[in-house]
Amino acid sequence: MLIFFNDLNLLNKRQMNSLLLAIILIPVIEIYLFIKIGGSIGAINTILLIFLTAFVGIYYARSEGLNTLNHGIRKLIKNEIPAYELVSGALIGIGAIFLILPGFATDFFGFLIIFPPTRKLIFKMFKKKNVKNNYKTKDYIEGEFKDLDDSK
Repeated sequence: MLIFFNDLNLLNKRQMNSLLLAIILIPVIEIYLFIKIGGSIGAINTILLIFLTAFVGIYYARSEGLNTLNHGIRKLIKNEIPAYELVSGALIGIGAIFLILPGFATDFFGFLIIFPPTRKLIFKMFKKKNVKNNYKTKDYIEGEFKDLDDSK
């Protein structure tokens, strides 16, 4: 538990404020959508729709996860790095968690994340951000060396 709180210190104040805002706003949005949709289609139908989206979403996430795993294994066999597949697998896991949580907004974002074109866009954004950060600073010093032990 102490490790978790130490990791929270790594987040800056802006990230903490965004996290707190998300923790407060997500349930508020979900409750609002439950009331609006429940008022339109009825309470039983709303509950059934929540279960239906969860089951369909989990099935689709499982299917996409197995596809991603197969692509990753094929890349490994070709001695290629499965970078997209690793990020895609993590995003599918996050999308599946969103689909398990009851609510329409989380279901929407879960399906959006599991949908392959959206994952490719997220991967491209992630890749551009990391490439920019990696090339801004040099982690090495150019120079020559001479081994003094071999000259004796």
